Amino acid sequence: MSLSSDSALQYPLGQRLPGTGEAIEVAPGVRWVRMGLPFALDHINLWLLRDVADDGREGWAIVDAGIANDTTRAAWEQVFAHQLDGLPVLRVIVTHMHPDHMGLADWLCQRFDCRLWISATDWGAARLASQSTTSFGGEKAAAFFASHGLTDPAALDAVRARRNYYASMVPSVPTSYRRLMDGQRLRIGAHEWHAIAGYGHAPEHMALHAASLGVLISGDMVLPRISTNVSVIDLEPEADPLPLYLQSIERLRSVPNSTLVLPSHGRPFIGLHTRIQQLHDHHAERLADALAACREQPMSAADLMPALFRRALDLHQTTFAMGESLAHLHALQSRGDVRALRGDDGVWRFHATAPSHTA
Repeated sequence: MSLSSDSALQYPLGQRLPGTGEAIEVAPGVRWVRMGLPFALDHINLWLLRDVADDGREGWAIVDAGIANDTTRAAWEQVFAHQLDGLPVLRVIVTHMHPDHMGLADWLCQRFDCRLWISATDWGAARLASQSTTSFGGEKAAAFFASHGLTDPAALDAVRARRNYYASMVPSVPTSYRRLMDGQRLRIGAHEWHAIAGYGHAPEHMALHAASLGVLISGDMVLPRISTNVSVIDLEPEADPLPLYLQSIERLRSVPNSTLVLPSHGRPFIGLHTRIQQLHDHHAERLADALAACREQPMSAADLMPALFRRALDLHQTTFAMGESLAHLHALQSRGDVRALRGDDGVWRFHATAPSHTA
C-alpha cells in the first residue's frame, strides 16, 4: 500500500543506494546491503553487523537473507568477497519468516556453519510453510479468496497454481535455531541490541534497537514510503491483525525519535515518531473509508479493494490487497461497526451495524 511522505522524514544518506554486491556503512560497524526482488516492490535491505563470537573470533552477523534464487546468491558471493574484510559470518538473524527475509537463511548458515537467530513462532511457521505444497497458494487459498468475493477466474486459477509459492523462495529452513524473544538483550560485537516483538505483519516479528548506536533495524514494521502489509490469509481466516499491528508500532515510540531507522524496504531515515503517527493516521483514514463503503451497501473484501487501492494491481498485489481489505473489515467487526453475513452465493459481506450519521 503506497504511502509516500518524504518531506516529513530525514534521509541522512540522501539518494545514495548500495549497488549489487556493495555495502554502505550507515553507522559504526553497521553496513547496508541491498538485494533485488522479482516483484513490484523490487528490493530488500539487508544488514551486516560487526560481531565477535564467544571464543573471541571476529566476524559479522547478517540480518535477513533475501529470497533463494541464483541472482541473490551471486550478489551474496560479491559481498563475501569484497565487503566482509576477510572475516567470516558468525550468525544469521532473521526478523521474520516472509520469503524475502528467510529465503537464503539456511544456505548462509550452512555455508558458514553458524546459527540462525529468529523468534520461535516465525521459525515454526517458516518450517511448516517450506515443507508444504499449498502454503500461500493452492486450492484452499483460492477458495478463501472466492469466499470473500474474488470472482476473476484467471486470478483464482493463478492462486490455485501457486502450490509451491513459499517453498520456491524458501526451499529449506535450518533444523535448529537460537530463539529471539521480546525484551531480550543480545550482544553483537561492541553493542547491545534490544529485541522488540511486533505483531500483525508476521507471526512474531523482531525489530532490533541499539541505543548506543542510535540505530533501529525496523524490519517490515515501520517503512518510510509504503505501509506494511497487514493481511488476513486462509491459514488464520478469522484473524484480526490490524489492531495488533497498530499496538506494535505504538510500542516503538519508546525508541527515540532521533534514531536512524533501517527499514527492510526504502532508504534509512530519521523521524520514527512522525512515521508512526503517519501510519496510525493512514489506517484511521482507511478504516473510515471502509466503514463509509459498508454503510452504502454490504461489502465483500473484493468489493472494498477499489476504495482502499486506487491503482491497477497485479496478481501478487491483488492477493495482498485482498488480505488487507479483509484486515480492515475484521478491525471494524471487532469494534462492532460491521457484522459479517454469508450470502446464498457463499460470499462473506460486511454490513454496517448503524446507518451513516448526516447533519
